[in-house]
Amino acid sequence: MFGYVRADTPYLYIKDDTLYKAAYCGLCKGIAESCGHIARFGLSYDITFLSVILHNIAGIDLKIEKQRCASHCIRSRLMAQTDELTRMLGAFNTALVYYKCTDDIADGDRGKGKRLFFKKGFKRAKKKYPEIARIVWENMAAQERTEKTKTDSLDRAADATANMLAEFSDHALGDKATAETHGLFYTVGKWIYLIDALDDYDKDLKKGAYNPFVLAYRAPSRERLMTSEVGKEVEFAFHALFYDIRENLSKIKFHFNRDLSDNILLRGLPATTKRVASGCNCRKKRDRKPQTADNK
Repeated sequence: MFGYVRADTPYLYIKDDTLYKAAYCGLCKGIAESCGHIARFGLSYDITFLSVILHNIAGIDLKIEKQRCASHCIRSRLMAQTDELTRMLGAFNTALVYYKCTDDIADGDRGKGKRLFFKKGFKRAKKKYPEIARIVWENMAAQERTEKTKTDSLDRAADATANMLAEFSDHALGDKATAETHGLFYTVGKWIYLIDALDDYDKDLKKGAYNPFVLAYRAPSRERLMTSEVGKEVEFAFHALFYDIRENLSKIKFHFNRDLSDNILLRGLPATTKRVASGCNCRKKRDRKPQTADNK
């Protein structure tokens, strides 16, 4: 799921950019506390978004102060202080990376070395947060079973990933979870799965790998898919997701300023969708090692 949930930076306020980067650094430290220092290499801005929005909905203030860490040992940086929610997100991030490597291995791609790299951190996450490990494992197993059926339904194909994010949000928010928060994260999870599938259209078509868009539309390329008449159906599917996101957002109580969350959800996701639909190779950006807050 990594690399797609991003802010629309041209429309990002300076205060929110500062918060975003501070939350990134805070989550990095949270991963180190819950899963060990090596697991920090799996950090992404996708989970940083979850940290920002879940803290806001839960009413837990992200306290920011200048700190130093292994990456910033000379000059201090603005970093969010770690808390239990941050550590839970760190465990979720590590479990996702570990099981993603496992999935890559099953698909015949390289991943054994990378999975070994995160194995110790995953064991720590599983021991400290067994419920989070269960949520990730059961839903990724359900995702695998769904894909083996070769369904051409976009809704059925994306359901397991969507449910994983919704389940995790319920667990992380506890008594602050509502039908609207569940619906919001379910829809975001569905968007993540579908935008990844659309981005991988040409690669999956060439390899003969499962892709619901390939099975549903049979276009010879992503470009032909999006420029043909059926491309309007694909656009409609994503616009329907954006509508659900807006509807759920309007009914969720935020305890602090929500400008950053709105930027990512209402501007960032549509902007990424437009780039992928137009043929932008988002995989190169997604597969790069996450950048630190000072050079982003």
